[in-house]
Amino acid sequence: MTIRFIAASRLPTPWATFTMHGFEDDATGKDHIALTLGDVSDGEPMLGRVHSECLTGDALFSMRCDCGFQLQEALKRIAEQGCGVLLYLRQEGRGIGLLNKIRAYHLQDAGADTVEANEQLGFAADLRRYDLCVPILDHLGITALRLMTNNPRKVDALTEAGIVVTERVPLTTGLNAHNEQYLTTKAGKLGHMMALDDFTHASDVDIERKS
Repeated sequence: MTIRFIAASRLPTPWATFTMHGFEDDATGKDHIALTLGDVSDGEPMLGRVHSECLTGDALFSMRCDCGFQLQEALKRIAEQGCGVLLYLRQEGRGIGLLNKIRAYHLQDAGADTVEANEQLGFAADLRRYDLCVPILDHLGITALRLMTNNPRKVDALTEAGIVVTERVPLTTGLNAHNEQYLTTKAGKLGHMMALDDFTHASDVDIERKS
């Protein structure tokens, strides 16, 4: 696996002006980015998130999942901290791709949950890879993460890849009527450590979602 750094630039956002670092995976041809704020190479564990691409949630404001809400909340927290990193990995639909994700949504419309839909299409529940985070974090000089996630499997996968995770920071935001079953399935079938009572409801999220 060869992850190549391509270029970096400023990226102004509603929360802060981040530095955007672009990387290319020679094995797959996919592009990945990292957003950093402040001095991330000082040796301290960085507040960070490893976020897999979700076009529907991140860009199209879908309320079927909590991905877009988590992305915004992670950037907001990094801005409040004044330092941190967000890795944005091109692994749509937990690794099955956008068109298969639409097929999975069709099955969910007919009553399947998110895990059952993937399995009915012949996929595992989660096909994402995290070893590609290692060269990205190495390039940035980050040696340890305080990881914003509800998913202990992600912590385990990053740890197995050689990344030090000193703390799991819960990220519970974006609950709404359209994703309540999805979140329940993530907790019940995928082992995410979260309770719906801990979530901020989507109507109470203080970041305006603009079209």
